[in-house]
Amino acid sequence: MADAEGHAVAEQQEQTAEDEDATMTRIGQAVMLQHAGDREEAQARFLALWSEIGEEGDPLHRCTLAHYMADTQQDPADELAWDLRALSAAHELTDERVGAHHQSLAVRGFYPSLHLNLAADYVKLARPAAARSHLRLARGAVGALGDDGYGDGIRAALERLEVQVGEGDVEE
Repeated sequence: MADAEGHAVAEQQEQTAEDEDATMTRIGQAVMLQHAGDREEAQARFLALWSEIGEEGDPLHRCTLAHYMADTQQDPADELAWDLRALSAAHELTDERVGAHHQSLAVRGFYPSLHLNLAADYVKLARPAAARSHLRLARGAVGALGDDGYGDGIRAALERLEVQVGEGDVEE
């Protein structure tokens, strides 16, 4: 009996892992649509996934989906709302959970991009103090990024936004 129960638990864990991978795959498929220029279809898929995942779903799924969903928004206030959802979900993440998805990932590596996006949102909304606050948080977190294309891209975007905000391109 104990062997059968152990086998059932192992099968359930394996199915859960496959379901989680399927969710990340579906998010990735919507991201590909978005990058190909089909923002409306990507947004529709993200919304369908969000309704499946829910506000209390897996934080990795919520963080990832909200992060990309923000980029499909035309209204800066809506973009901000999705970026805030992504940050909130990141606060619930653990390195163990992120590492289960991909062993090279760590939660601290999410924060430079999340705060950079929030800073950009606040620039669009003419809220320079909030933008500067998130720029400081992003700058403080860039040490978690690698010396690779992704890390270089985030650092370059951070520098560009810092220059824009620093030069008064945003109303006080």
